Amino acid sequence: MSSRKSDESETAPVRGESEPGELSSDGSSSPGGSSSPGGGPLDLGLLRTFLAVHRARSLTGAARDLGISQPTVSAQVQALETRMGRRLFERLPRGVAPTSVADSLAGEIAAPLDALAVVAERGRPGAEVAPEPVHLAGPAELLSVLALPALAPLTADGVLLRVTTGLADDLLEGLQAGRFDVVLSAVRPRGRALSAVPLTDEEFVLVAAPEWARRIGPLTIRDPGPLRDVPLVAYAEDLPILRRYWRHVFRTRLTARPAVVVPDLRGVRSSVVAGSGVTVLPRYLCERELEEGALVALFSPEDPPINTSFLVQRAGGVPRAHVTAVRECLLGAARGW
Repeated sequence: MSSRKSDESETAPVRGESEPGELSSDGSSSPGGSSSPGGGPLDLGLLRTFLAVHRARSLTGAARDLGISQPTVSAQVQALETRMGRRLFERLPRGVAPTSVADSLAGEIAAPLDALAVVAERGRPGAEVAPEPVHLAGPAELLSVLALPALAPLTADGVLLRVTTGLADDLLEGLQAGRFDVVLSAVRPRGRALSAVPLTDEEFVLVAAPEWARRIGPLTIRDPGPLRDVPLVAYAEDLPILRRYWRHVFRTRLTARPAVVVPDLRGVRSSVVAGSGVTVLPRYLCERELEEGALVALFSPEDPPINTSFLVQRAGGVPRAHVTAVRECLLGAARGW
C-alpha cells in the first residue's frame, strides 16, 4: 500500500487481501467468516447508503450527501456486502469502483428509492415538493375518446396524469382504497364513502354497416325478427349492452351467441364498420361513422336507452389543486358531450 492514504483508506470495505471474516476478491468468504449470506430482507437503510456510494464513487462523498460520518458509510457498505455474500466495491487510489454485482443492484433499486425519497421530502419544512400526479380511472373508451382530449390543456399547467382503465366495480374499489383520485363510472356508487356527480348521458344506437342495413331492412318496435339471424358483435360474451337495448326498445329478451366478442367498444365499432354484423354503441363513439355513412342506425326509437356516467371521488378528502383542476375541466367539457 502506498504511504499516501486516500480519503477512503482507513475504513473502506476490503480491497485486496482478505482479513479473517471478510470477503475475498472473488466474492467468497475467507476462512474465519461465514460461508453464506444471512437470511431475511435487505435493510432499506443499507441500500440507501449503498446507492449513495455507487453514485458518488466515494465513501466520503456519500457520507457528505447523506449527512453521516464516513466510518458509518464504510460500516454499512461492509454490512451489506456481508449480508449479500458478494463484493460490491473495489478501492481505487481515490474513491471506489463498483463491481458488476453493484451495478446490477443499483439498477434494481435506484428508481424505487428515488420515488420513496420524493415522498419523504413532502414532510420536510421548506422542501420544494414536486407535484403529485392525478390518478384518473374509467372505461377505456370514455377516457380515450372524450376525457383525455378534454384534459390535454392541463399538461401545459404542470398537471401530471396517470390513467388506468378497467371495469366500474374494480375501479370504485380502488378509489375507496386510495389508489385513484378520480373515477369515471357507469355505475353510481352506494354509501357515503364516495361522492358522485352526473357527468354525461350516453345514448345507445343500434348500428350496422350499410350492406347489412340493406339486407336487414326496416325494423319496428313490435318486430325485431329481421335481426334474428344476423351476427352480433358484443363487448362481452353475455351481451350486456345488446341485451339492455333489446329489453328497453323491443320489450323482449335477447338470447343469442355473439359472433364476435371484443372487450373494447372501439374494437366493436371497427369490427362492425368492416361488416362483421350488428351491435349497439354509445352515440359519441359512432357519431362520425354515422355522419360519414360508414355505419347506419337501424332503428330510431322515441325513447332510446340512456346510460349516465358519473364523476366519482372520495368523500371528505383533502382538496388538491391539480385534482380539482381535473374535476372542473371534465365537468366543463362534459356539457358539450
